[in-house]
Amino acid sequence: MTSPFIRPLDHARPREDKPFKTTFHLSERLLVGLNTLRPGQAQPLHDHVYQDKFYHVLSGEGLFTVGEETKICGSGELILAPAGIVHGVENQSDDLLSFLTVIAPAPGR
Repeated sequence: MTSPFIRPLDHARPREDKPFKTTFHLSERLLVGLNTLRPGQAQPLHDHVYQDKFYHVLSGEGLFTVGEETKICGSGELILAPAGIVHGVENQSDDLLSFLTVIAPAPGR
């Protein structure tokens, strides 16, 4: 087992070709990971029929959509996406956007 103490931003590694993702924990019950989006990158609108999800913004700003609501969210904000609700995020800023993603139960489990 890796250390249970993690500094998520130490793992942020933006990619040119697609948003960066790393998984810190994956079990049948839970997925915890980090996403990093360069300016102009996006996680397209999608849903998880059986999973609840939340994003916690660590750095930067992103345009988050959950259902019919869209809002620019920055460091420290928490975004909740209940199961079956369409959600996504786009980095429209000039800076990196990094956020924790937590999904329960884990997708594909």
